[in-house]
Amino acid sequence: MIEFKAVSKHFGQSPAVEQISLQVPQGQLTVLIGTSGSGKSTTLKMINRLIEPDSGTILLAGEDIRTQPAEQLRRRIGYAIQSVGLFPHWTVEQNIAAVPVLLKWPAARIRDRVTELLDLLHLPANHFRQRYPQELSGGQQQRVGVARALAADPDVLLMDEPFGALDPVTRASLQQELARIQSLSGKTIILVTHDIDEALQLGQTIVLMDKGRIVQQGRPESFLLAPANDFVRDFVGRGDAGIRLLGLQKVAGRLHHADHASGEPIQTNATLREALSQFVTRKVDQLAVVDERGNHAGTLRFADLLDMDA
Repeated sequence: MIEFKAVSKHFGQSPAVEQISLQVPQGQLTVLIGTSGSGKSTTLKMINRLIEPDSGTILLAGEDIRTQPAEQLRRRIGYAIQSVGLFPHWTVEQNIAAVPVLLKWPAARIRDRVTELLDLLHLPANHFRQRYPQELSGGQQQRVGVARALAADPDVLLMDEPFGALDPVTRASLQQELARIQSLSGKTIILVTHDIDEALQLGQTIVLMDKGRIVQQGRPESFLLAPANDFVRDFVGRGDAGIRLLGLQKVAGRLHHADHASGEPIQTNATLREALSQFVTRKVDQLAVVDERGNHAGTLRFADLLDMDA
């Protein structure tokens, strides 16, 4: 869907991005991660031409992005940022509808799309449609920002540190929402973050950058099991790799279906990292497990966490 071919960008004498070549898989959530100044946000902004590359080529669906006006390109690409940037004197509905209005969608179609997106993001339309941004919490504003980015049903959604300013509980909730939306819509999403746990949780593909270059790219597990060099080992946390690997696996994959255990159950879609926390705090060696409907699904044993080949 998106391909970088030997793309570079300099600001003055300083290289922000240096000869990167990258393919972003269609229909997946790809995370660009790195320290401050690594080039990840510059890379993202070159896709919708908020920043123009100095050299190289960027292709969207096989077409050079420079062959069409920047404004037209941006209407095909959703863009959500940390600061949200909602228009304060517009209602939630007006903010979400901004691009469809520019595209001259019929009013009924715009209204239906706003309703669809608000419901998708767990903001009931009848309660939120006519509210103003200052009447919303930070998490609600961020949801509206995501809805606005999705409003015109773009081919690609770009997200630049979208949850960085939120409290941990709201951030975790929105991360789950984003994963759900991506699963339902099959959108190509590129997200920039500096948070390795967020990258591991959300990314189907991760691209780690340093000093304007790509250091390693691949599935989350590869960063924990086969780091390319010491920089990658340090970035993912040498002492935390095992714990983070547990966070990539679900309880459902380790169940003993015929067994029963007492105590408060955990759900099959919980991670093994979450299960480890329960084992430690409860001081037990078995946990009861239920499915999403609350029905008994089996048990998880502490020893199962040690079997990384399961």
